[in-house]
Amino acid sequence: MNITLVGFLTVLVISSGYFIDEVFAEVSQNSAYLLEGSGFAVTEEIIRNSELDIGISSYQQSGSSIDFLIEDGFITLDNEDFVISEIEGKFLREGRYIRINGNIESIGGFDTTISFFGRLIEESKDASIYGFTGRITTLDDSYKIIYTSKLSQLTKVIETAETNPEEEILTLRILPGSSTQGVASSYIDSGETRESRLGDANPLRLGYFSQDRITIEPGTTITLVNNDDVSHSILSGKENYGDRHNPFTPDGRISTVEIMPGESIDITFDEMGFYRLYDPAYPWMKIVAYSFSDVDNLILGTTKNQQGN
Repeated sequence: MNITLVGFLTVLVISSGYFIDEVFAEVSQNSAYLLEGSGFAVTEEIIRNSELDIGISSYQQSGSSIDFLIEDGFITLDNEDFVISEIEGKFLREGRYIRINGNIESIGGFDTTISFFGRLIEESKDASIYGFTGRITTLDDSYKIIYTSKLSQLTKVIETAETNPEEEILTLRILPGSSTQGVASSYIDSGETRESRLGDANPLRLGYFSQDRITIEPGTTITLVNNDDVSHSILSGKENYGDRHNPFTPDGRISTVEIMPGESIDITFDEMGFYRLYDPAYPWMKIVAYSFSDVDNLILGTTKNQQGN
């Protein structure tokens, strides 16, 4: 082996180690995450579309591993929904890998087991992308799953929160034009932010709310201001993936009156857990809120219901 080749291999090994160190996902205990993905569930005879949309709370770290619980969400096989039953998981090796095991339940009440293993592929400041393989085992079949999924951490971005100094109430805004689902002008130039466009006469829409992912403590009240030119109302409920005619089922925890243009309404999150908020007239307008104790208010404004992602 000549000196040139040895030198090249040495540089390659050092460079590879450097890049591995740089792609660790930022995971921590006592934090909230959303894992959203899609792919396929495969047997020898059929291939079915499959989705997962689950809320995660991490709670205990041991070395480079962190345990977590699945708090809320669902998994689908074509148009069949499975809700979370008893699922636990781990972030392994500082977030390079994710392991998920447990039971999900069909609408008919039948238990189904899952066993997923995810590998970190890429990450940004907002989220990390994982490739998942594993099994979904129903009463009738055992499916091999292949997913590409996004893990989003609700990180502290206090400066983007808008608060009332006297009452310390978090204020969110329905953005102008949100009743229109999306057009080409929704895309923005590099360097612009959602907050910088709120005061413009003709803002380019980044999403439908000034913030669409929040975590708060139980009992927290937020003020929702309607800056759109039509009225809106907000409900909480379960998302019915794949059902265009009935995309959500209300759960009765949050239900507002009509919020007229220029008006506002207060919403209080009394219970712990995940809330999925939506406008029944414009179901693409969604907020995910995670209510749990002993945390600072956290905000992350990037979700799949934004345009241009």
